Amino acid sequence: IDAGKTTLTERVLFYTGRIHRIGEVHDRDGRGATMDSTKAEKAHGITIRSAATQVQWRDHAITIIDTPGHADFTVEVERSLRVLDGAVFVFSAVEGVQAQSITVDRQMRRYGVPRIAFINKMDRAGADPAAVVEDIRSTLGIEAVAIQLPIGVESDFEAVVDLLERRVIRFEGERGEQLRIDEVPPALAQAVEQARERLIDMVSRHDQTLLELALERADVDADVDAQSLRAAIRRATLAHRIMPVLFG
Repeated sequence: IDAGKTTLTERVLFYTGRIHRIGEVHDRDGRGATMDSTKAEKAHGITIRSAATQVQWRDHAITIIDTPGHADFTVEVERSLRVLDGAVFVFSAVEGVQAQSITVDRQMRRYGVPRIAFINKMDRAGADPAAVVEDIRSTLGIEAVAIQLPIGVESDFEAVVDLLERRVIRFEGERGEQLRIDEVPPALAQAVEQARERLIDMVSRHDQTLLELALERADVDADVDAQSLRAAIRRATLAHRIMPVLFG
């Protein structure tokens, strides 16, 4: 509830070129968010009915279904999960796992939907991403695996580190539409390497191919390449063994 699912969808539509003006769920000018189409949704700033749209990203056609978060409309989530290939489980960095999150998790398991987690609202006061990741593990009982390292938190949140490629990703411009890739600064190098080692260790527990590769590379003091790590994360995610976690 209020984790930012519709807001996230609105950004996806904007960055993929489907819309040219970002609407907000709290707009009262009659427009609101693109996916909230009914008068009631626009008036209350919540999603009541699931809404579908399609975007093109690189070589992929992606159909997105934006679902409600409130328990009163959980049947809408149930209907959507029956047809999904995968889900983005959106959590607030402040509130973390909620009661409705547990219900949705059970629905996802029932329909065998693999998922990734997006921890949203990293710039809000009280944001605690590490606590949310641990909460996902303990409350939902699934191996939440952070594939990014956030730089800063609350008002100091400024970027994320892609642990697979060892690169800093910044979103600049008025709407964050300008992507800037930087090298990892020396001050963060050790933290990034430790986080990447934890990532490899956690994923290798659930993927035999990566485990063998990690042991083989360790013998010759070599690095596990990003392509092999990405493939292992994908296999373990589709097998419902892990849930990759991103931040924003």
